[in-house]
Amino acid sequence: QVQLVESGGGLVQAGGSLRLSCAASGRTFSSYAMGWFRQAPGEEREFVAAIGGSGGGGRTNYADSVKGRFTISRDNAKNTVYLQMNSLKPEDTAVYYCAASRYYLVSTRRYDYNYWGQGTQVTVSS
Repeated sequence: QVQLVESGGGLVQAGGSLRLSCAASGRTFSSYAMGWFRQAPGEEREFVAAIGGSGGGGRTNYADSVKGRFTISRDNAKNTVYLQMNSLKPEDTAVYYCAASRYYLVSTRRYDYNYWGQGTQVTVSS
């Protein structure tokens, strides 16, 4: 069983920054890809960013809507994955979820992730 605990959400003005953290426990963290997804009210959960596991060369992938503004990274020594969010926009407002993949390669598909955190709220005011 894998446990994921997100932190770092909050209220920020447009143009501001936040860093989300996700602490993982329960299996060999470094081996698996990790991802961030988000879900706004009334919307489907959507892919934000992902980073590969140790067999995936540390590759990253981003949704077009966040490219150039968000950066995903991981610290395998701390079993933690981060999402640095800069130049935030009101449309970034959502609950952000950390997810652990079944595989080491990055994926944008929800169904490749079999463990999820409880989510952290990010609200960007205009």
